[in-house]
Amino acid sequence: MKNIILIACIPVLFMAMGCSRYGYVRLNYPQPPAVYLPDDVHSIVIVNRSLTTKEAEDKRMNEAVLSAEIAGSDRLASEECLKAVYDEFNGYHGTEIVFPKKLRLFGTGTRETPEMLSWDTVRNICEENRADVLLVLENFDSNSDLLLSAAKDQVSNILAGNAPRPSVPHNARVDVYSYWRLYDPAKESVIDQYQHTSFMNFNITGGVLPLDALPRVAYQAGQEYVRRYMPSYYQVKRDLYKRAKGSVKHEFKSGWRKTEVANWTGAIEIWSGILDQSNRKTAGRICLNIAVANEVLGNTEEALKWAQKSYEDYGDKLGRDYAKVLLRRKNIER
Repeated sequence: MKNIILIACIPVLFMAMGCSRYGYVRLNYPQPPAVYLPDDVHSIVIVNRSLTTKEAEDKRMNEAVLSAEIAGSDRLASEECLKAVYDEFNGYHGTEIVFPKKLRLFGTGTRETPEMLSWDTVRNICEENRADVLLVLENFDSNSDLLLSAAKDQVSNILAGNAPRPSVPHNARVDVYSYWRLYDPAKESVIDQYQHTSFMNFNITGGVLPLDALPRVAYQAGQEYVRRYMPSYYQVKRDLYKRAKGSVKHEFKSGWRKTEVANWTGAIEIWSGILDQSNRKTAGRICLNIAVANEVLGNTEEALKWAQKSYEDYGDKLGRDYAKVLLRRKNIER
């Protein structure tokens, strides 16, 4: 999924640099996704393979007490994990998420990673559900430190020479381990495989976790997986000119003042209107400022044109360096 259309960047901080000829704006800048979905993938069928047979589930109920696992609830929580994938991914750039109505795949029911599905199985699932690729939740496992923290307090009392006494914890951490594979039957390749542990801390009363604790962490785990296919953001600084000399200096300053109150469209209108009346140096500054304004408004392509114009037509060095930055951004957004 290389054709990423980004929402207009919202400036988070604008600063004027005293009496300097420069000002700057801080805005959000995208980082490439960890994984690109191939351009020919438009539909994804999702299967939960973390489920176990009834016999294996009975055995795990006993093991859960020793490991502080939230016994018996992983089955439902894993479905919350898949629901998050649907909520975040379905419709994202035209991608369709499909859930099979009757299909059940059973895995290990533990953190032991199961063998890959055969390509015949993957191909059949995709064909039956008219999907391009298959996303499988291979493992899902949860733990809570609720019991462990109480036991730790008891041990500490004993080591300190005190008699053990009942201890009721006031907070707990819930962990969710998930392991994912994305199968591409057409190329018989695994596009992505990823394991991750998500967690949240909860305040508790009476030694009992909130009923929604595990579902919330499970949902977060699904969200965190989907974000591998989406760009993330960090703050960057963009320099622009506050003032210029010549017959249009007052209009130039007026455009600058509009940026100080986030009226970027109004600033562009003023600067564009005085471009032909400006000397060479001022024209270069105008083009640079219009480029920055367009990036703030989310128009990367237009910003690049004005940055290039700033250097190519008028020799503004800020425009040259800025154009290189915008070219990199354009490649991320493609």
